[in-house]
Amino acid sequence: MKRTIVHLDLDAFFVSVERLLDSRLNGRAILVGGTGDRGVVSAASYEARAFGAHSGMPMRMARRLCPEAIVIRGNGSTYSKHSKIVTEILKERVPVLEKASIDEFYVDLTGMDKVFGCYKYATELRQTIIQETGLPISFGLSTNKTVSKVATNEAKPNNQLKIDFGYEKAFLAPLSIKKIPMVGEKTFQKCCNLGIKHVHKVQQMPIEMMESVFGKNGRTIWKRANGIDNSPLIQYHERKSISNERTFSKDTIDVAMLKTTIKAMAEQLAYQLRLGNKMASCITVKIRYSDFNTYTKQVKVPYSSADHQLIPRVVDIFDALYNRRLLVRLIGVRYSNLAEGHYQIDLFNDAQRTIDLYCAMDHIRNRYGGRSIMRASTLGARSIGGNTNPFDGKPPIVLAHRTA
Repeated sequence: MKRTIVHLDLDAFFVSVERLLDSRLNGRAILVGGTGDRGVVSAASYEARAFGAHSGMPMRMARRLCPEAIVIRGNGSTYSKHSKIVTEILKERVPVLEKASIDEFYVDLTGMDKVFGCYKYATELRQTIIQETGLPISFGLSTNKTVSKVATNEAKPNNQLKIDFGYEKAFLAPLSIKKIPMVGEKTFQKCCNLGIKHVHKVQQMPIEMMESVFGKNGRTIWKRANGIDNSPLIQYHERKSISNERTFSKDTIDVAMLKTTIKAMAEQLAYQLRLGNKMASCITVKIRYSDFNTYTKQVKVPYSSADHQLIPRVVDIFDALYNRRLLVRLIGVRYSNLAEGHYQIDLFNDAQRTIDLYCAMDHIRNRYGGRSIMRASTLGARSIGGNTNPFDGKPPIVLAHRTA
């Protein structure tokens, strides 16, 4: 039986979410990512891409190419929430789902042609996602993951494309070799040096020649260029950890600022745990110094999603780990060993008002953004996330230390 694989990709996902939150961003050039000198573009709107800006590019370069672009730092928890909505829609309606990234999915509809008609079903699935989420999404349908992914990229923006069985090779032939998955910038340059710029050139070459030049990757590239890909879908499972990292625009030795930032990360991740009805039993803190030496330390803790239990442990781990007194380039926090459930009150140590406080804070965050309310001790670290909409001038609600 021939396979039927659908690849779905949310178009300019971070940008689309920001526009969903504020329609005044529609039609504007948008760049989402880090705003400092070392910042990187996470997503660029199609208006910004017309100027040459793209994801993975240094933000400084993207702003030079498109000076009128609106730059938004973005909010990971908001994007994760919208990604989860799309994931739940797909989980309920497809037999096999692989979540390749926060905005990219593979679906196996093999055998469903006899009952539904796979292309028709995929079309209805796409329309359901658009109607229920308001997010634009494209898909490609073919017999394997490679051709479906390339078809999606050709269909964009907000469109769909079907490659019939037997036409995979013909579809790929006129395309740039750079459009084959796993052909990065270095491999593309090497191909150009050999006079290979389009897929049809690879299709005409013996597989042994590609392997002699590119090693094992050459065999994979040749197969994908010929529309051959038997890789299975890796069925979607809930994530086992959540993390946050911050690379500073300038290396720093300001311990007070480092602790403020790491507390803000711990607080934001704890909120994400509660948002997903999760608890964590392992905390990891990461430090990268200016000489690029990186150190991590992890500690097991009782399952929890409570700020007052997680944040002090994160600070303790940081104090134990930070001992070189060198300039710091990056710090990060990760919660792992996740399990379903919500925080249970400790009858001997917790007050009901503490739990009520979390509920009230999370309600405000759900409505106004992940950093719309914060502890006074994390006020200096607003840049790790939250409501950074350039049109929104509302200040955050700040909790005093005595209530934190």
